Amino acid sequence: MIYLPGHDQPDLAPSRHGSEMSETLVKKHSERAERRISVTVAARLRRLAPLLVAAAMLNSCQTVMDQSYQPSVSPSANPQIVSEVQKNDPRAQMGAREHPRILASYGGEYKDAKTERLVARIAGALTSVSENPQQSYRITILNSPSINAFALPGGYLYVTRGLLALANDASEVAAVLSHEMAHVTANHGIERQKREEAEVIASRVVAEVLSSDLAGKQALARGKLRLAAFSRQQELQADEIGIRTLGQAGYDPYAAARFLNAMEDYSRFMSANSDADQSLDFLSSHPSTPQRIDLAKAHAREFGEEGKVGDNGRAYYLNGIDGLLYGDSPEEGYVRGQTFLHGGLGIRFDVPPDFRIDNKVEAVMATGPGDIAIRFDGVADTQNQNLTNYISSGWVTGLDPSSIKPITVNGMPAATARASADRWDFDVTVIRDRTQIFRFLTAVPKGNIAQLNQTANVLRSSFRHMTPEEAASLKPLRVRVVTVKPGDTITTLAARMMGTDRKLDLFKLINAMPTGASIAVGDKVKIIAE
Repeated sequence: MIYLPGHDQPDLAPSRHGSEMSETLVKKHSERAERRISVTVAARLRRLAPLLVAAAMLNSCQTVMDQSYQPSVSPSANPQIVSEVQKNDPRAQMGAREHPRILASYGGEYKDAKTERLVARIAGALTSVSENPQQSYRITILNSPSINAFALPGGYLYVTRGLLALANDASEVAAVLSHEMAHVTANHGIERQKREEAEVIASRVVAEVLSSDLAGKQALARGKLRLAAFSRQQELQADEIGIRTLGQAGYDPYAAARFLNAMEDYSRFMSANSDADQSLDFLSSHPSTPQRIDLAKAHAREFGEEGKVGDNGRAYYLNGIDGLLYGDSPEEGYVRGQTFLHGGLGIRFDVPPDFRIDNKVEAVMATGPGDIAIRFDGVADTQNQNLTNYISSGWVTGLDPSSIKPITVNGMPAATARASADRWDFDVTVIRDRTQIFRFLTAVPKGNIAQLNQTANVLRSSFRHMTPEEAASLKPLRVRVVTVKPGDTITTLAARMMGTDRKLDLFKLINAMPTGASIAVGDKVKIIAE
């Protein structure tokens, strides 16, 4: 977490929150899980996720108003600074209350000293010329591949590492941060909080009238999504203030419009991936329109002609993100083709051919031909429960008790069962590994028992411990900044990309290369590699 107290130097002492996010598959985070219930992932998962998450089979989600996340925020090693920020400031207290929930929804804090210094440098330049230079900011880089940034009252600013990977220079990140700072200085969050309190009351009424806890949860989840965005008027006001701050700080004021275009390009790229989840991305809560981009350019013209005013800070920016984690984090495991691997948990499994895996904070989801769906997650178990009793303990609805039977999966105790709900048949498999119970839930359209058996058998037979050699060789993907050499072309550089089957498209996207773009020897470009 980066702390910017007015003009002081940033305190880069590590936060105590990041380590809490490491048990991703074993300790699920309720708010993001609830958000998934009402906004499912993608075209195909939109049909299947209610089946796998809400229709039941897993009744362990908590309400989005769960009070288990207590505000124990300590972003700085300097207690004097923290106490001064929190002192008699209800806005900072509001931000502190929500901060742990933000961390839970976005995979925790991303800690990297070089990247923190980069963001601190950008934010510090903006703070000195902002409308309220005395406002202190607590900037957290979130450990999420989503493309997002947002603000909470009291100066809590958030930017994801996914956004940093997409941006191509410092001015683009400065444009995003100045926009979010403008929401803080304009007190937009206070207005939103008042609306949210009204929404909470309404959702409680829904729960009481319908006598359904699930109905209340879903109503509240929908309300939170509606309230996640500021009003259009507030967004346009933040654009104007942010671009003015951007230009006064000496950055390229046209970067705001440029990066809005880049994020729209990213959104189109991800929409071609039917399993991609965009519910936590910038454009889901910051709607971008041609009119908004035109207005951004109009505000920028007040500083001069495009290309002739402001610094973009590209050189030091690329140096600052070289080595940035990209895509899946080690805490959440990795997807490699048809295989999911988690070095920390020491486990791996395969999905059948033609299945696509989507690795999320709360679970691993996979979809295959014929509307077959898989969900995999894990829960802590220190009681050493009997697994056949665990399956029948109430978290599976539509369960056929006569189908429960104990088995062994590659030397680990396990149990299986069958269930039915609506138009679907399910296989439920639970496997114990030390103090964890891992759970597979496989769903097929009712009557397709052969497909259900085949899919569940692949999961069970392939689930095993990783070897030490496998765990040691498992490396995350990172942003690598390379220099164009003689003989390099866009095609040859794109061929070096890892983690995607659309290498050329992603290479052009992360380097902001339109159709017909060219490269020259000595240019710096980004690739995704180990």
